[in-house]
Amino acid sequence: MTADTLTWCAFALASAILAAQPLQWLVRSWLDPAYGSYGYVYILLIVGLTGMSLLSGRPKATGSQIPAIALLLLAALIRFLGQVLAVNILSALALALDVFALVGLLQLNRRPFALSPIWMATLFLFSLPTEMVLQRTLGFPLQMVSAELSCHMLGALFSKMVCDGVRISLEQKDILVDLPCSGASGLLLLLAFVVTQNAVMRPRWQVGGLSLLAVIGCATLGNSLRISLLAIGIVHNLDVMAAPWHNLIGLTTLGLSVAPFALFYRSGSTGARKSRPQANRIILPRPIKALAGIACLIGSIAIVSLKAKPMDVSGGVVTPNLPAQIHGYLAQNVPLTAMEAHYFEAYGGQAQKAQFGPLGLNVVSTRAPLRHLHAPEICLRGLGYTVRFLGTRYDGVPSAYYRATGPDGDQWLVAVSYLSQNGHVTPSVGEAIWRWLNGSRGTWSSVQRITPWSLDSQLRAQLDAATIAALDIQTIKGTDI
Repeated sequence: MTADTLTWCAFALASAILAAQPLQWLVRSWLDPAYGSYGYVYILLIVGLTGMSLLSGRPKATGSQIPAIALLLLAALIRFLGQVLAVNILSALALALDVFALVGLLQLNRRPFALSPIWMATLFLFSLPTEMVLQRTLGFPLQMVSAELSCHMLGALFSKMVCDGVRISLEQKDILVDLPCSGASGLLLLLAFVVTQNAVMRPRWQVGGLSLLAVIGCATLGNSLRISLLAIGIVHNLDVMAAPWHNLIGLTTLGLSVAPFALFYRSGSTGARKSRPQANRIILPRPIKALAGIACLIGSIAIVSLKAKPMDVSGGVVTPNLPAQIHGYLAQNVPLTAMEAHYFEAYGGQAQKAQFGPLGLNVVSTRAPLRHLHAPEICLRGLGYTVRFLGTRYDGVPSAYYRATGPDGDQWLVAVSYLSQNGHVTPSVGEAIWRWLNGSRGTWSSVQRITPWSLDSQLRAQLDAATIAALDIQTIKGTDI
């Protein structure tokens, strides 16, 4: 074998070693209900586009050069950061570079049905559990923007309206722009649509970048229109939160948002751009070629063998003291599972579980909310429950409510609130994380109350009030957003 062939084999093996663990995690994210990810749909889309390009004909004589060594080094850097910081989704970002390289190696950018390597790599990013990350990190500002725009839209139709953060009081009826109403799902769908268009049309980078900014604006306006239509329906006592009206309104506003791009968007490109000939050879002196391949191979093995040292490990936490009894029911401590105990040992924080008669109480406290805090539906889905979000209430303690149906058919009502060490309470994990990212440090805790769905509503209210009083959580009628 020639030195070129040996070097390319070493580079390919190094790339495979770096990609193995992120690829396994990515497939698990599609199969594990906890992630709620449909990322495999985008993989099927990528495979379909690839097949269409391969079948369209032989590649043309000219094409762009593949920066193989630069791609491998960049992938190694990303993989190194993901390995050391113990952030799986960061490691998986390196797989997008593999997609970029494969588009070039298959010469898809030179065929009659040409595809853009960079936009195909961008499309791959949607196969990651992106929505969950977007909801947790940017969900709260998306809520605020959607609520503000909805207020302006509704203000043109109604005079008796009060806007307070994510709450809209319309004709003496409370409209809440909670986390599912942030528009993250619609935004990602529209972004994926435009990225796919760019992958096929291959626009100049200025046009492609502007198209992404435009679709973000359209998605935000479309989501605000959806919220406004739902609010109008609620004011007129229409059951717009149930099927089929809720889905119909959502699909209509989504269609209006994507229509400008589906009907009028053009790349501005006048055909394939001229570029330098394809170069598959590595321009290195002959004695260095074999050493370069061996060095990359050894480096990849060293990277995947590194011990994780995550930065977002929670330090000492101020934990609420679980009461000895609630509403006359004595506490029965519930031990953590082996997986839970290992997780909190590795990443800090603390979890407490107790049962008070029909009430189950789970409290997680941390100084690293991005690592520990999440909506109850994530854990419940992972345990095999079917979860339905019921809404948010601000009377008493702000709480988000869910109905969980177990594999055996048993149903439970789950209420959760998030509180900071300085006394702020919110029903939204997105707000808790956003405030933490913006300097609200100290301990954050999630307080989750679980009761049987069939429990008498009066007893449930008494148990909830007693829990709030025992934990000394501030009760409010409004929000200080």
